[in-house]
Amino acid sequence: MDDRQTEFLDTARRFMEELILAPRPTPSSRTPLGEVVEEFLHADVTTLPLVTEDLPAHRLVDAEIALDELAAGPGSRLLGVSGGQQREHCSFQELISSPFLAYGTAPVDYITAATGPDTERRVVSFGIRLLTVDGHPVAVLQRGARPEFNRQSARLEILAVDEAGSAAFLSALRRLMLERSVLRGQVLSFSGNQYNMGAAGADFLPRPEVPVEDVILPPGVLDEILRQVVGIGAHRRALRASGRHLKRGVLLYGPPGTGKTLTVRHLLSATPGVTAVVLTGNSIVFVTQAAELARAMQPAIVVLEDVDLIAEDRSLAQGPQPLLFAMLDALDGLDGDADVAFVLTTNRVDVLERALADRPGRVDLAVEIPLPDADARRQLFELYARGLPLSPGAIHAAAERATGATGAFAKELMRRTVLLAAEAARPPRDADLADALDALVSARGALTRRLLGASPETAAPQVGGPR
Repeated sequence: MDDRQTEFLDTARRFMEELILAPRPTPSSRTPLGEVVEEFLHADVTTLPLVTEDLPAHRLVDAEIALDELAAGPGSRLLGVSGGQQREHCSFQELISSPFLAYGTAPVDYITAATGPDTERRVVSFGIRLLTVDGHPVAVLQRGARPEFNRQSARLEILAVDEAGSAAFLSALRRLMLERSVLRGQVLSFSGNQYNMGAAGADFLPRPEVPVEDVILPPGVLDEILRQVVGIGAHRRALRASGRHLKRGVLLYGPPGTGKTLTVRHLLSATPGVTAVVLTGNSIVFVTQAAELARAMQPAIVVLEDVDLIAEDRSLAQGPQPLLFAMLDALDGLDGDADVAFVLTTNRVDVLERALADRPGRVDLAVEIPLPDADARRQLFELYARGLPLSPGAIHAAAERATGATGAFAKELMRRTVLLAAEAARPPRDADLADALDALVSARGALTRRLLGASPETAAPQVGGPR
């Protein structure tokens, strides 16, 4: 190795040593975004503690409305953030103080969110709000849920000069979210998403319109249900004043097709302005979220349809029942003076967990919705034949023949009657009703009758029946 090579290697070695020992950039380096936030807060943003508030995805609209109101004062600003998807993995502090990425201001990101069955509004999904609450300057990073990044909830990240500023902001935010909530007074359900079926998202449902005359039950039964579900809420002040509890549970049981779901729909129709959460099928796994929402939005009704799917008697069940315990916790988790009614339905009351009745507020009233008797069948057939050119005699004769038929059976019978007439390109006739009934009560229709809730004894066709 000659002198020139030795000199080159010495120079390279000194260069590497200087590079290794050189001071590295520190995380205190302000980004362009950080400079804007720091100017607004008039404080060193790298020294401020970060306060986070996680929100269920369905409450982001409420937060948006509350934030818009809080930001109505002078000097408030709404900023977007540059950086693409990289920013999704950074905290607010990392966005305003990063030695590696120069996050700056950019257009605000928005999503469209439902505010009712037929309404929606634009909501900030990633943006920074600079606002003043009770004299305290506050910077808030607003993030929507991003299930594709495994973030199932929305989040607010808050920077304030002192603890009093964060506390004032959160107090005002929570109050306005309750007062201005788009969920209050709505009929809702819950569902998962394509990334996580266990993540609760709220779905708005139209409030049913079911008048009392459309609910055909034995005399006094509907009045008893309404007194428990609706009446207690109507007289909440008197009951609270006397120390009575408002939380209540009603169980509707009976064969399929007898009117349990229709009764529930009438309850929802009879309680405009009351928040209702309806869980059925797979959505029943969200019973905990439903109870939490009911607590916040009371007066409220929580409907659990086919509750036997999760509340089977533990002595009959195979293995653990986490949803049963979640439901029991939901029933017990509300204070007694919470104006919340739980309405449960089942076709299989015999398999229900007995603990449902162990405490007041779980199930205070159990009501059987039986197979309709002859008079109820006649009323049901008249109800579902409304508007059809059928004679009263034919309708009554069909009701007499259809022993053990349910409301669901009567509804399907009238649909088939209309279909037979439509196939013949004419209005329905009494003969169409008789033919449709013959098909439904025939041996071939046995499974259909069972699916429609009719008893196995539903009458077979009579030769020469009314035409």
